[in-house]
Amino acid sequence: MDRTFRQAVTVVVALIGLGLVLGNQTAWAQWGFLSQLGSDKAGAYLVIATVGAGVIGYGLSPWVARETGKLVARFEQRLQRTPPADLMAGAIGLIVGLLVAFLVGQPLAAFGILGNLLRVAITVVMAYVGIRVAARKKEELLRPSAWLPKLQKASGRPEGARPKVLDTSVIIDGRIADICETGFLEGPLVIPAFVLEELRHIADSPDVLKRNRGRRGLDVLNRIQKELHMPVQVYEKEVDPHQEVDTRLLKVTKLLDGKVVTNDFNLNKVAELQGLPVLNINDLANAVKPVVLPGEDMVVQVIKEGKEAGQGVGYLDDGTMIVVDGGKKCVGQTVSVLVTSVLQTAAGRMIFAKLKAATLSAAANEAP
Repeated sequence: MDRTFRQAVTVVVALIGLGLVLGNQTAWAQWGFLSQLGSDKAGAYLVIATVGAGVIGYGLSPWVARETGKLVARFEQRLQRTPPADLMAGAIGLIVGLLVAFLVGQPLAAFGILGNLLRVAITVVMAYVGIRVAARKKEELLRPSAWLPKLQKASGRPEGARPKVLDTSVIIDGRIADICETGFLEGPLVIPAFVLEELRHIADSPDVLKRNRGRRGLDVLNRIQKELHMPVQVYEKEVDPHQEVDTRLLKVTKLLDGKVVTNDFNLNKVAELQGLPVLNINDLANAVKPVVLPGEDMVVQVIKEGKEAGQGVGYLDDGTMIVVDGGKKCVGQTVSVLVTSVLQTAAGRMIFAKLKAATLSAAANEAP
């Protein structure tokens, strides 16, 4: 292999010397002892230049082989660490940069050597700029809807038909199946392969609670796909395997121009910061709960004591917690209360109430 490489370098350098002679015969004829050969000795120029360049090439070939091997090794290592998306974006940027350099440098050919040097410099600069810009904008560049908005509009795809990317928490939660059954959720449901892998790990966990949650998530997916006939797609492409699941999930959503479906508060906030649309199951559940206003009467069963002194806690049928001021003495009873305030948070809704006067009187009479 080394001998073949040295021979190849020798031949290449010899051809370079031959090309220099063919392009500058007059200059060679006037240089040193070659001027004594006369202008009609073109063959001598060619032989001398070719042999001389070949000897130089043969002498330099070990150094060239060593340095070339180092460069190739570095290039291979860098290539293995580079994600496929970066390679594709870099190739697109390189092609665009070379095309722009060709169009800009074409008029400079008329300026001779200086023009050719400028063309080479422009080509190198534009190739570098094209690769760097494409690498930085790879997510937008490889997402067709980002640079072909007219095509997306012409396709007539409704807004609701955008892919819905499910995270692990919303699958385990299970309410996504009921929402799909009502028909309020449109578009294909996309489950990244790493989310399925996380579900599998949870389902195989030695912890009983985690194992049950993971198996419930797998059952929910089977129900959606087989019973509800919803289009469910598994995104098989690998996306930055060394990053966290939530980060990879958001990248998949960007690439597919979809929406994140979750009930994870932190993932919801991160997605909003990145400008991604989010469908939060908890927000939907809070939105469809009956509206309760201060001053309304309610009937609730007080089931336990509250955190503060004298408080009792009850729950509505939809799970909304009601904190009853003075309800501690009514634990286990169904009482009439008056709503005093409603607290709406991202985690849910809490209703604060107090016992009505009639209930207070009855409780006082029952007290020993």
